[in-house]
Amino acid sequence: MVTWFTVIITFVIIQRIVELVIAERNTKYAKSLGGYEIGKKHYPLMVLLHLTFFICLIMETIMRGNWQIKPVSIFLICFLIAQILRFWVLASLGKMWNTRIIIIPNSKPVTSGPYRYFKHPNYLIVIIEIATLPLSFGALGTAIIFSVLNLIMLKKRVRAEEEGLSQIPAFREHFALKF
Repeated sequence: MVTWFTVIITFVIIQRIVELVIAERNTKYAKSLGGYEIGKKHYPLMVLLHLTFFICLIMETIMRGNWQIKPVSIFLICFLIAQILRFWVLASLGKMWNTRIIIIPNSKPVTSGPYRYFKHPNYLIVIIEIATLPLSFGALGTAIIFSVLNLIMLKKRVRAEEEGLSQIPAFREHFALKF
């Protein structure tokens, strides 16, 4: 039976798979420009966190019998707005967007799109997604547990990204990073 949940979760999973393909292509491009990866140790944990998030979301939604319900509108609207913002981030970064932290020496910061307003808009979007997608279908446990785990992961990831970007003069100047 096709339900709101199956349509939305299928869309998001396909979206994430496509993003991983784009990220792999962008990684090769960044490395061709002399880019190098930092944060390699936490990357597999981040992938595991997101994979486990989807498994737990599906399991909790099915176990609660909520896979057949109409989603809670306010949470679904917030999630859909986050998807629009996600596409804005990808479009703004273009070939520089990645799921990994790739440092390209002598690159310039992107200051257009959402980067005009936020230093790390993609992480804000992920925070919104991890909370609102489960809440759209009454998966409160998944929303709480993975929001906390995601915040722990993001603390480590943002620190690694900031340290890496601080090695690039244009980023130091633009953001006045002090490390």
